[in-house]
Amino acid sequence: MSLFERKTEFGNAKPMYTLGLDKTLLIVGLGNIGKEYDDTRHNVGFACVDALANSQGIDVWSNKKDLKSFVAMGKIGDTRVVFCKPTTLMNLSGDAVQAVSNFYKIVPSDIVVIHDDIDIDFGQIRTRVGGGSAGHNGIKSISQQLGEDYGRVRVGIGPKLPEQIDSADFVLAKFSKSEQTKIPQLLKESTAILTEIIHGQKVPTETRSFII
Repeated sequence: MSLFERKTEFGNAKPMYTLGLDKTLLIVGLGNIGKEYDDTRHNVGFACVDALANSQGIDVWSNKKDLKSFVAMGKIGDTRVVFCKPTTLMNLSGDAVQAVSNFYKIVPSDIVVIHDDIDIDFGQIRTRVGGGSAGHNGIKSISQQLGEDYGRVRVGIGPKLPEQIDSADFVLAKFSKSEQTKIPQLLKESTAILTEIIHGQKVPTETRSFII
């Protein structure tokens, strides 16, 4: 049995990206800067972009205060990749993404944002281009600055349990002990998805689930 299974969502499938030679792609991981936010559900975007960079031997991040971001760069295949972790806190992520994209002259169609999604069960990762924010303040901020036509890699952190817990308290809490044991599998899958995009494969709107 393979570790991962793939389920395609029909009706809205379309290629996510086809990247040419010497393309520049901006990969943004969303989260909050500060030790108090380390390993929380809301910071899974940071964890995923770190895992991707580390998989390519890219481990030097610069704190670009003028760009309101930690930035790293590398070449993967024929694609120059700019990695970004906003330092604005989640609600103002758009300020950082706009600053970085303007500086490197990257258009929204060459931007991929990876982030947590409370409406998707833990163990699932969904990809798409465009769409609303579904209440995610980081995505809402980015869309206000750039419009909606950028790529999304949405990492499930749901369901919210107990149901009565405030959503803000839930996303800012750490993963459960059971979930923590599966984080390496999740990071492996998110890295695979992002690597496919970087290498120019067509990534349809889909759900990918690891067996838990």
